Amino acid sequence: MLPTLDPLIALGVIASTAATDAVYVLFNASVVARKRVAAANWSSLWYLMSAFAVISYTSNWLYVLFAAAGSWLGGFFSITALNWIEARRR
Repeated sequence: MLPTLDPLIALGVIASTAATDAVYVLFNASVVARKRVAAANWSSLWYLMSAFAVISYTSNWLYVLFAAAGSWLGGFFSITALNWIEARRR
């Protein structure tokens, strides 16, 4: 009795939530660094990017699982990138 999934939408939800979560991490980094313009820009982009995932998975609850996976990937890789950038600056 599970709803059917479209693999392309599932991949789109993963990609969009990964990108959205990465932008959220960058937003938080800007807030911690007290960079007002950067924080405002990241916040605006974060809000806009969440639209695809929300619209996609509200029509089928199974896409929430793909949104969670994308969110995890976005957070993991954005912190990895921030650590890499910080190490290169030293």
